Amino acid sequence: MNVRKNWYWVAPAAIAAMALFAFLGGEVVKLLWNWLVPTLVGWRAITFWQGLGLLVLCRVLFGGHGMFGHGRSRMRHRMAERWERMTPEEREKFREGMRGRCGAFGSGESDAKV
Repeated sequence: MNVRKNWYWVAPAAIAAMALFAFLGGEVVKLLWNWLVPTLVGWRAITFWQGLGLLVLCRVLFGGHGMFGHGRSRMRHRMAERWERMTPEEREKFREGMRGRCGAFGSGESDAKV
């Protein structure tokens, strides 16, 4: 029995699921916009394609690129692990490098304000 034969349905199903998600997402954004924004703000109603564009724009600006987590949280977790492995001298060297690039990074100024 050929295992690859069983996987031929995956690609068409994935494409169909993406198309369905895009259609539903664009339609929902369009309907919500046309229901709320013209009444509340007085702006014009939008088309399906504009709704889909808004959905994509919001995903790019505010969302991550995965369904089960965001790249930023993985990066933050990885950095926390690295930070824990650093010696106090390495941490201070890192802070000094960041201060040189970013100003008052890790200088304790936020602690003094509390």
